[in-house]
Amino acid sequence: MNNHKTGTREEWLAARLKLLEAEKELTRRSDELARQRQALPWVKVDKDYSFDTDKGKSSLAGLFRGRSQLLVYHFMFGPDFRAGCPSCSMIADGFNGFAVHLAHHDVMLWAVSRAPLEKLQAYKQRMGWTFPWASAEGGCFNYDFCASYTEEQQRAGIEYNFSREPKLQWREGQEGGDGAEARFAAMCEVNVPAYHRERPGMSAFVLEDDVVYHTYSTYARGVDSLWGIYPWLDRAPKGRNESSGVWWRRHDEYGE
Repeated sequence: MNNHKTGTREEWLAARLKLLEAEKELTRRSDELARQRQALPWVKVDKDYSFDTDKGKSSLAGLFRGRSQLLVYHFMFGPDFRAGCPSCSMIADGFNGFAVHLAHHDVMLWAVSRAPLEKLQAYKQRMGWTFPWASAEGGCFNYDFCASYTEEQQRAGIEYNFSREPKLQWREGQEGGDGAEARFAAMCEVNVPAYHRERPGMSAFVLEDDVVYHTYSTYARGVDSLWGIYPWLDRAPKGRNESSGVWWRRHDEYGE
């Protein structure tokens, strides 16, 4: 049964024009935030990070592949995961379409995970993806950019998204969990603590005079705008409609 407010075309137009002003203000605010991101100070990257890629070993500078800008999506795929995080997978479903456009606009887009390269390549083939994906296995890149945590850090309490997280029940030695965490951990075939040691986020870098600088990172709901599906759902009549919890799957796991 439809319990939503209904009205005439004239009433709808009046409400829509009022909403338009709010949308325009949000757009202007978003433009201002983009300028503030670009105004952040650049921080020189002094460590020699190493990655496994489809073209062999690569430094961080090598990931630029001739461009001056690099965007890294921190994809949750730990060494023990049997498959990639379902949420990260839904985000990455959109990468194929615009990665080529970014590459032709002086920006390289990469996914980076701690799983070994052969796991990433097999999953990439399963998903039908073509964007570049590097393994940071054995290195400290993911740890340094707050996308992975050790068991010791997890026991002590994690600093994520620029703040300290509250202590969760499963950190007291339990392997369980509830809600989305338990479901996604099961879908990756790891326990909840192992799943939670990997985190989503994105980081931006610039290469100038052969020096790499870190310019920006965002985590948690900061990556919402990278989910290609959310701007569409936010304009659908029922919005994200997630009151019943997690609804998405990997794109090859939906029924007919």
